[in-house]
Amino acid sequence: MNNKIYWMVSLMGMLAFGNGQSQSQVKEDFKPSEVNQPGKQFPQVNSEGRVRVQLEAPDAKYVKLDIGGVKYDLVKNEKGVWAGESAPQDEGFHYYQLNIDGASVPDPGTRYFYGAGRWGSGIEIPAHDQEFYALKDVPHGLVSEVNYHSEITGAWRRCFVYTPPCYNTSGEKRYPVLYLQHGSFEDETGWSAQGKASLILDNLIAEGKAQPMIIVMDNGYAIRPSGHVGMSQAPPAMVFEEVMINEIIPMIDRKFRTIKHRQSRAIAGLSMGANQTMRIIMNNLDTFAYYGGFSGTANYPSNAEIDAENFLNGAFRDGNNVNDQIKVFWLGVGTTEPEVFPQSINAFRRMLDKQGIQYHYYESPNTAHEWLTWRRSLYQFAQLLFH
Repeated sequence: MNNKIYWMVSLMGMLAFGNGQSQSQVKEDFKPSEVNQPGKQFPQVNSEGRVRVQLEAPDAKYVKLDIGGVKYDLVKNEKGVWAGESAPQDEGFHYYQLNIDGASVPDPGTRYFYGAGRWGSGIEIPAHDQEFYALKDVPHGLVSEVNYHSEITGAWRRCFVYTPPCYNTSGEKRYPVLYLQHGSFEDETGWSAQGKASLILDNLIAEGKAQPMIIVMDNGYAIRPSGHVGMSQAPPAMVFEEVMINEIIPMIDRKFRTIKHRQSRAIAGLSMGANQTMRIIMNNLDTFAYYGGFSGTANYPSNAEIDAENFLNGAFRDGNNVNDQIKVFWLGVGTTEPEVFPQSINAFRRMLDKQGIQYHYYESPNTAHEWLTWRRSLYQFAQLLFH
């Protein structure tokens, strides 16, 4: 979120709290959040997108709600219960936390999600287009947890694998695979929890808008074990490429009924994951034929022009070859993202245009660097795969 957006949200917060806004000015149509723990009435969300929290902490000196980069003071009643609400929030999913006497902690009322490098609270602000990721009365696929030992990292790793609703009833039929990566300070749980990837695909498949496919969601952080030769020369992103090509794909092909061909494999990711998957596909065009970059391409100065002769070792030098090799090259971004992301993506697009490389470009309206942008991106991207 850029400084302008922070300033606007901060101003709204000051108007709501610093200037003594009365309760009558807040719409009292609050309802418990859909991601609350069972039986918990708080946090709540109203039709304006305000988040109301409540916490019993009679001995606390102060409690704040920390959401969207803004902290809101809560008020304690005579029973020691602190309560208050935020300014209106954008549609979609948001991480938040409570600050109690200087210590930031999760809200005990919500389910926990891994983001910002920690397990913490999350809140859903109902989106006007939430139908595409809603839980509906349609056939549902299965998300499996797969643990495996990596010889490259010397550690146990985990991925989550979505199989489509027809997988267990289709005999020996084999399926194409999308390898889908999370962003920085998130992990392999992100796409199935915050991203609602399985519900998005369930609904698309039920409507006949997407091919039944397997989705593999792994952890993008991979580091060689201590003392390994060459460890200092291998950044985590490059080590993950090794893990993906040499361990994850062969394992998935062994454990699941996949189509073992590049034209039946896609790879995509958000933010950091978009950067990682860009490098992976361009270094392994014999393995993948589809690419999706959500709010990212490859780490490159946003104010600089990209030289196709040198970028990723000249992977985009031959535009005709890229067009022949990649069946769908897809880029997406939110219209209110911090400037660094659209600037970098637009510089990348100018390079693609100059090289005559064909691509799809999508803008998610009125969303920033957040999960609603990436849910919409997956929804659009998945419809183009494996035809």
